[in-house]
Amino acid sequence: MANKKVVVAFSGGLDTSYTVMKLTQDGWDVYAACANTGGFSAEQLKSNEENAYKLGAKAYVTLDVTHEYYEKSLKYMIFGNVLRNNCYPISVSSERIFQAIAIARYAKEIGADAIAHGSTGAGNDQIRFDMTFLVMAPGVEIITLTRDKALSRKEEVDYLNEHGFFADFTKLKYSYNVGIWGTSICGGEILDPTQGLPEEAYLKHVTAKEEEAELKITFEKGEIVAVNGEKFDDKIAAIQKIEEIGASYAIGRDCNVGDTIIGIKGRVAFEAAAPKLIIEAHRLLEKSTLSKWQQYWKDQVGNWYGMFLHESQYLEPVMPDIEAMLTSSQRNVNGTAILKLRPYSFQTVGVDSPDDLTKSKLGEYGEMQHGWTAEDAKGFIKVSSTPLRVYYGMHPNEER
Repeated sequence: MANKKVVVAFSGGLDTSYTVMKLTQDGWDVYAACANTGGFSAEQLKSNEENAYKLGAKAYVTLDVTHEYYEKSLKYMIFGNVLRNNCYPISVSSERIFQAIAIARYAKEIGADAIAHGSTGAGNDQIRFDMTFLVMAPGVEIITLTRDKALSRKEEVDYLNEHGFFADFTKLKYSYNVGIWGTSICGGEILDPTQGLPEEAYLKHVTAKEEEAELKITFEKGEIVAVNGEKFDDKIAAIQKIEEIGASYAIGRDCNVGDTIIGIKGRVAFEAAAPKLIIEAHRLLEKSTLSKWQQYWKDQVGNWYGMFLHESQYLEPVMPDIEAMLTSSQRNVNGTAILKLRPYSFQTVGVDSPDDLTKSKLGEYGEMQHGWTAEDAKGFIKVSSTPLRVYYGMHPNEER
């Protein structure tokens, strides 16, 4: 009889390396699949392929879903100005959903009997992977050796070494998860809630020669089309360009404390120059091009969209409905947002937009009205005060 097939979500790290070798030794035909959403370099992918075969995999494949990730979620995160706790751009965590979708899709294509991943039992990723597999690949067994056996790093390293595989799996002070939408940093001082990270803990440092510089991001219907006048058809390339510029000023560093899906508090540092710059530029442009209530309701659904994405609810049927509303809200979000960059920080400057509602001929705020008279203004104010005058007329002794 042929061996059973198992697809291993392979990142090249210790847990997934152990999983590939152990399942191979247990008689499975292992198909190592690396789902890339923009966080792997060409060198890392090449190394992953070489190591997968050394570990005993029957086959290896890279599943590039970077552009799918943008089209199906990332652009909506920009439309919604999504920042969890008004801080964290849901960086690598949002990519896990699309990595899981790609793995499930591949498992179905090859008729796999099982899917394996290297998550532990203490984090969010186990939920993102398991839930996606349960929905998209029903009936396919889910194997999580590290979680189920509560394996230590030493046990995994010893097993690999005993079977002839040697690599540098030294546990470093900091662990990094790099993605197209930012890099999360765990360990070290992050474990102490009174401390922040030192300069050397970050991957990107100030290299910009100029003390200050302008960054101009141009949007059409809410999507980036140009950076400093350079046109981009490829949205991923535009994001990478903004990341390159912002990272040279070490912009986008922060630390987020939030609630994990499993209910405990989690603390993570991150550096995310592109997300921070893009979201604030987009928000600035929206302030001038959206109506008062468009902004209000878009903020509400954008917050829900980010929360559902973080909580592994991307497949919830309400998500396309939210995406439809976010897309509709962007029809007049056109123009260029101007930012000023300096080491470790930036500020918003202004916008140049054909849809700028501040250009109304009815009046200039704080200057002169053209669409109403002084008597109109006094009447408006008097009518607007009616509910308050009614209440305090009945309760004159209440104080504020």
